[in-house]
Amino acid sequence: MAITAVDSETGYAQRIKAGLHDLKADEPVSAGGTNTGPTPYALLLAALGACTSITLRMYAERKGWRLGHIHVELRHDKSDDGADRIEREIRFAAPLTEDQRRLLAEVVERTPLTKTIKAGSPIQTRLL
Repeated sequence: MAITAVDSETGYAQRIKAGLHDLKADEPVSAGGTNTGPTPYALLLAALGACTSITLRMYAERKGWRLGHIHVELRHDKSDDGADRIEREIRFAAPLTEDQRRLLAEVVERTPLTKTIKAGSPIQTRLL
């Protein structure tokens, strides 16, 4: 089970403890924050991008493929009806065959975070 703790600091700034790692989150100055860290949506995209790259690397290693550098770029936006939309673009330094590209495109739709985001996860909240 993954455990992450978040504690508020000044204004909207947040101190995050994720396992052994310390992170920050905040809002930009234009939204009333102090811009001391990425926004929550930026952290969500970063998590999805990292999961994407790690999953593709693991799959390629099992196949004996060399992917070289993997670059994942993500964008979040809301449609006119308020629905969230995430766009993901992936680039590989190594040349790939069409068959490899097809298989990687299938794998990327099954990364753990991709499945969680697409399926939606129930969130159980308790106020203490």
